[in-house]
Amino acid sequence: MRKVLVALPENVADLLNKELVGTIGETCSDTLRTIIMSWLSEKGYLTKGGKHGKE
Repeated sequence: MRKVLVALPENVADLLNKELVGTIGETCSDTLRTIIMSWLSEKGYLTKGGKHGKE
């Protein structure tokens, strides 16, 4: 796994901490990972031959 540094606006970080951490992930990092992976999957980036996948 590769680490990536992400800067978020204060209001987004607050939303993450107050509303999402503990619901879709145990930590901020885990929650962001879940959101990103879900979005990529939904858009078809993670499926081979999908909408954006390489065939």
